[in-house]
Amino acid sequence: MNPSYLPALAALVGSAIGGLTSFATTWLTQRGQAKMQQRIQDRVKRETLFAKFIEEASMLYADAFTHESTDPAKLSQLYAMVSRMRLFSSQGIVDHAERVSHMIIETYLAPNKTFRDIIHLKESGALDPLKEFSEACREELRRFSAQ
Repeated sequence: MNPSYLPALAALVGSAIGGLTSFATTWLTQRGQAKMQQRIQDRVKRETLFAKFIEEASMLYADAFTHESTDPAKLSQLYAMVSRMRLFSSQGIVDHAERVSHMIIETYLAPNKTFRDIIHLKESGALDPLKEFSEACREELRRFSAQ
């Protein structure tokens, strides 16, 4: 081998290694950014669904105090949200959501409540059926962010 080829070969190998390193760094950076963006989108999707569920359940629970029966179609949105939670939430979240839904149905089936009944429920701590659900959601979102 001619000694004059050695510096040219070394320069070529150095350029190839530099190019591969640059490519690998760019690829890893973009991959990390894509994963982070996906996790942010997933968290926003969960937050939005949890918030909608809380709003819908709150309205139905309040409605159940003054109505002894309801149109089952009113509950369809709530059940659709529970089913969507089954797609990507933990089993604990789904269990809490199902308990809230069951409590709403039981409240519809119970006699209407007076304002005095509502005050008694508040004092006993039974007026907030969404408390455990909300706390479970906060914990899941915290764990999801920490990953």
